[in-house]
Amino acid sequence: MTIQQIKQRLQTVRYEEWEDVKRELGNDPRTGVQALLRQRERRFEADQALRDDFVRRSKHEAALRADGFVRVAGVDEVGRGPLAGPVVAAAVILPEGFYSPGLNDSKQMTKSARERAYSEILEQAVVGVGIVDAPTIDQINIYEATKLAMMEAVRRLDGVDALLVDAMTLDLDTKQTSLVKGDTLSVSIAAASVVAKVMRDKMMEDYAVLYPGYGFERNAGYGTKDHLTGLAEHGITPIHRKSFAPIKHM
Repeated sequence: MTIQQIKQRLQTVRYEEWEDVKRELGNDPRTGVQALLRQRERRFEADQALRDDFVRRSKHEAALRADGFVRVAGVDEVGRGPLAGPVVAAAVILPEGFYSPGLNDSKQMTKSARERAYSEILEQAVVGVGIVDAPTIDQINIYEATKLAMMEAVRRLDGVDALLVDAMTLDLDTKQTSLVKGDTLSVSIAAASVVAKVMRDKMMEDYAVLYPGYGFERNAGYGTKDHLTGLAEHGITPIHRKSFAPIKHM
């Protein structure tokens, strides 16, 4: 085979075939062939590291299922810190065997990686979403609003046996485990963080059309320089949180 043919073959080789392929090509004297083999091996090692990490972060779900809790949901929120827009929470029950390479804390993922994972989650998982708007945040405070959004997300699942919640305890009778930095420790919580972030970012992009001049499509409502400039030039919109500084002083 030519080096180009070998390159094409290695692009489609499966992991379970890899040892046979290495034995077949390992003694090929061509430097280019050996370089291709090393390159493919590094990709397999990187893929395996991702899978091992995914399995490690599935241990909380696996332990609960082993104890008889079949429908285990991860719960997370996005939007506690912005000056504008809602807080959005998601609750996600991943099916057994689900795998999405690179699924992690949504803030650590690129936009394209988040959107790819978002599509996979919506296609394969059971998802509930809770949204609490800015006026309600002002009425009950952001902590209570976050809990409210999370509980609404859980209720929309239509039945759940146990919860893994990112750094919160909810006022629900369902068995729950609170995990600090849970989106890095649990794949279900990570999935919930991805769903909540992608949905909230899309909402803020829509608000950017309705309320131009604040950069909502770029800052998602956080207090960036262009957002603060927009506040100074255009004032407060109906989606701004009036209990948050500096808005409450304006």
